[in-house]
Amino acid sequence: MPHLSIRAKLWNWTGFQKREDQLTILLSLVIGIVVGLTVVAFILLTGRLAARMYPPESALWRRFLVPIAGTLFSGFLLFRYFPNARGSGIPQAKFALFLQDGYISLRTVVGKFVCCSISLASGIALGREGPSVQIGAGIASVLGRRFGLGKANVKALVPVGCSAALAAAFNTPIAAVLFSLEEILGDLHAPVLGSVVLASATSWMVLHSILGDEPLFHVPAYQLVNPLEFGIYAILGVIGGIASVAFVKLLLRLRVWFRRLPAWSLWLQPAAGGLLMAVFALIRPEVLGVGYDYVDRVLTGDFPLKIVALLAIMKIVATPACYSSGNAGGIFGPSLFIGAMVGGAVGSVAHTLFPGVTANAGAYALVGMGTAFAGIVRTPLTSVIMIFEMTRDYSIIVPLMISNLISFFISQHLQHEPIYEALALQEGVYLPTGESREELEGIHVSEVMQTGVEPIRPETGIEEVKARLEKEKTSSWPVAIDGAIQAVISIHEIETTEPAPSAARDLLKANRDYPYVHADHPVTYALERMGVKGVDVVPVVSRANIRQMYGIVTLKDILAGYGVTGAVKAKQ
Repeated sequence: MPHLSIRAKLWNWTGFQKREDQLTILLSLVIGIVVGLTVVAFILLTGRLAARMYPPESALWRRFLVPIAGTLFSGFLLFRYFPNARGSGIPQAKFALFLQDGYISLRTVVGKFVCCSISLASGIALGREGPSVQIGAGIASVLGRRFGLGKANVKALVPVGCSAALAAAFNTPIAAVLFSLEEILGDLHAPVLGSVVLASATSWMVLHSILGDEPLFHVPAYQLVNPLEFGIYAILGVIGGIASVAFVKLLLRLRVWFRRLPAWSLWLQPAAGGLLMAVFALIRPEVLGVGYDYVDRVLTGDFPLKIVALLAIMKIVATPACYSSGNAGGIFGPSLFIGAMVGGAVGSVAHTLFPGVTANAGAYALVGMGTAFAGIVRTPLTSVIMIFEMTRDYSIIVPLMISNLISFFISQHLQHEPIYEALALQEGVYLPTGESREELEGIHVSEVMQTGVEPIRPETGIEEVKARLEKEKTSSWPVAIDGAIQAVISIHEIETTEPAPSAARDLLKANRDYPYVHADHPVTYALERMGVKGVDVVPVVSRANIRQMYGIVTLKDILAGYGVTGAVKAKQ
């Protein structure tokens, strides 16, 4: 047996035989350190800039002008230099993962850091956690490419960077891992679990070594006073779920409205969010920024009911306006703020009406944070663990689970698409949904699809269409105009349509809702689409443009993928 070096023995013991596997593990540590340092710098910079721009008890003119000036400046930078740094960062990280093989440019990372530092420090109602996720994913992507990793391994590093960023931004290493797997990847059993955990823990250690062992919020000890409180927490779940739906629907509708404005106004649009914040700041300065300081106060139960109710309403309006107008910032922090205010208001009313059987109103504010997060972001497991890690209070877990589940159910029922999926759809991108990603197993469409196929043109005569179908030995085929797919027509429609069609175009109107699949779908989903539409061919299209056809998958291709080509030939 040849002599092995200590290094070789070590790699054999770990099971990482390939150089890229070795680099991936090493890079997970490096990513955790670099992302941790970057997020700490981001936290310190935005916090100190905000303290200088609008300090407590600052003059009215300062509270009015700073949000407008900050959004004007950051809006110009976003328009002129960093167009990919707009928004929260979560959808952009997912675009990189599913559409760009993990590619995020260094320019985008720098732009996100600079523009978010300016806009968040100016007091707009957005948070730093979403941007931190994109920054972390970008750092992971840049490092992976610089170390010469292949596309697959660079792509695998994206959730690693996301986890490291969220662990440092929220001081929640476990929730960061869960969010990266539950929301970014949509797979709690992903092969990158080890790397994600390693980077999250490393980033968290960097945070603690610099900023100390302090939870994000300081929460007094709570306990369940009476079992009747479970009913009040259920009511909080209902109210929180309705507030979450209102928040998401307003954000999506405002975003559609802003996208319809002339292109020349793109650099000016972020100032609309800044102007609204300026007006709100004149009424209640607590609405400025993400508002964690005031959340800390509410969690102690020290607040007037009217103020928290007003702040909840103002934030539900201000955050969608700031986000939809194109500012750089996330919705994580604002969702926690909204939840704390809604929970505080519900708890205050409950404690006034039933003082003997209810806890301090701060306990309801704490549960409300998770309730709003579960309703808005739609990651119920992450929301429970996140609140527990941020507060380090286990006694509130059961009420939190009850309220979160109700909020999640209401949000799912009244707003079918989760917010990040809906934002992607507005961009014309069709990401795997959280509910369907677990199905992306087994044989994929990409493994059996045909490429380079020629679709039927609308002007093609019906007899020629029939001849084409007979030649391809299928009963259906896609129709396209200049490469843009329009429909999938079948021999059954040709024979049953009245009056009898003379060309393929006569069948297009009835086929607007054509079936399609994506390359990463399982072939079982392609079979389901075929069954629903009664066809034996479905086009394979881009997630960024469902009219861009990459190829087709046929019933014969799927059967061949399962090794039943002999049966197909025998039948023919």
